[in-house]
Amino acid sequence: MMGILSLTPLLPFIIASVIIESTPGPNMAYLTIVSLSDGRKAGYAVTAGVALGLLIIGIACALGLGTLITNSALAYQGLRIGGVGYLFWLAWDGWRAEGEISPTKTDGPIKRAKFFRRGLITNLLNPKAVVFYVAILPGFTNPADLILTQIIFLTVMFVIIATVVHVIIVTLAGTLRPFLENPQKRQIVRRALSLLLVGVAIWFAVTTGKEF
Repeated sequence: MMGILSLTPLLPFIIASVIIESTPGPNMAYLTIVSLSDGRKAGYAVTAGVALGLLIIGIACALGLGTLITNSALAYQGLRIGGVGYLFWLAWDGWRAEGEISPTKTDGPIKRAKFFRRGLITNLLNPKAVVFYVAILPGFTNPADLILTQIIFLTVMFVIIATVVHVIIVTLAGTLRPFLENPQKRQIVRRALSLLLVGVAIWFAVTTGKEF
């Protein structure tokens, strides 16, 4: 492991990754909404989808796709618009849909597959993840060693760190769900979080639009 990356750049990378993933954003907002309204299992399904999405993007960027996207205004803006639009759709879905509370509705494989898919798509349409892998992650590599091997290693590390942070978010949010068994309270919280997700989508659109 030490041959891949020394502890000197690894520790700052771990700290930076924790800070990045602990900052409010699309993943945090949506994970909270799902965990409060549909339960922890649904939240964990989203977490798994997010992890796979981050891994796919990281490997694709390591192979050069990320550079192509960041160097193409059309590709970048297409990804950006798709991501913003999907966040707005998730916010609308959270606003109008009331999660079922029976175990057969919240814990079924079809239900979990839906949330897994949403977590995956949200991250595949995230240009900020591409920028992170292309512009930030390589700064923690050692030019004296194999760059591709280091980037893949750091990508896996980042996915693991992000997943741990997301699991903590889901677990904490899930502990509040028993207090929201009243349909009215649950709807108020769900819609409030959906409005928060709209705010995140707008923030996401503004910040990612500055890249070009």
